[in-house]
Amino acid sequence: MRADLYAELRRRLAAEEAVLVATAVGGDRAGGQLLLAAGGEVLGALGSPALDAEVARRGKERLAGLASGRETVEVAGECADVFFDAQAPRPRLIAVGAGHVTIPLVAMAAAAGFETVVVDPRRAFATPERFAHADRLLAEWPAEALPEVGLHRATAVAALSHDLKIDVPALRLALRSPAGYIGALGSKKTHAKRVAALRDDGFTDAELARIHSPIGLPLGGRTPAEIALAILAEIVAAGNGVELARR
Repeated sequence: MRADLYAELRRRLAAEEAVLVATAVGGDRAGGQLLLAAGGEVLGALGSPALDAEVARRGKERLAGLASGRETVEVAGECADVFFDAQAPRPRLIAVGAGHVTIPLVAMAAAAGFETVVVDPRRAFATPERFAHADRLLAEWPAEALPEVGLHRATAVAALSHDLKIDVPALRLALRSPAGYIGALGSKKTHAKRVAALRDDGFTDAELARIHSPIGLPLGGRTPAEIALAILAEIVAAGNGVELARR
C-alpha cells in the first residue's frame, strides 16, 4: 500500500471512522488501490477513470454494509479483479444502567472483543468494585456520557436501568446517532412509557422501530447471565447483518 494511503487509513481508523480499501488483485490494473472513507472521500487510483468510478460506486455500497469481498469489475473495455476490504472501528457496547444483568453482559462482551462502557449516574450501582472488568465506568447521566464516548456504526447501546430518567435520554441520543444496535430491557408497560416519551420528542414509528424491545433473543433465560447471553447474541447477530424475527 502506498505510504499516503496507509497513513490515511490509520488516521481514519484512529478517528473511529469506517473505511474501505479496494485493491486490484488481478486484471488490467493489478496493484492499484482506492481508499474510500465513510464521508464519501475517495483517494488513490487504479489507473483508469472509468474503472475508478465503478470501483468507487461498488465500494461505497459495500462500505455502507461493512461487507468485504471480491468482485470482477468490467467497464469501458477494462477488467479488474478487485478485493474490497471494509474496516470498521472496534465494536463498542454502551450499557446504560449498572444492574445485575450488566455485570455478566460486560464480561461476555469483552470476551467477544467489544470495548465496554457502563453508564449510570447512580453511584451506588456504578462502582469500580462491581465493574472492574469494564473498559470505562462513567457515573454520569447519559446526556453527558454518551456524547463523550461517541456512537458510531459499530456501537451497541443497551438501555438496562428500568428508569425512564436514565433510559429515555440514552435512547434519544442513540436514535439520533448511527449506532448499529439499540435495545431496551423491561416489560411492555415500561417500554410503552419510553416510546410515549420519545414520540413526544418527535420520533416517528419507523425511527422507534430501531429499538429492540424486549431486548435479546428469545432464549428463555431467567438468570442475569442467561439474559446477558441473549442480549449479546442479538447484538452480534445485528452487527453481522443477520435478520432475526421480532417477537
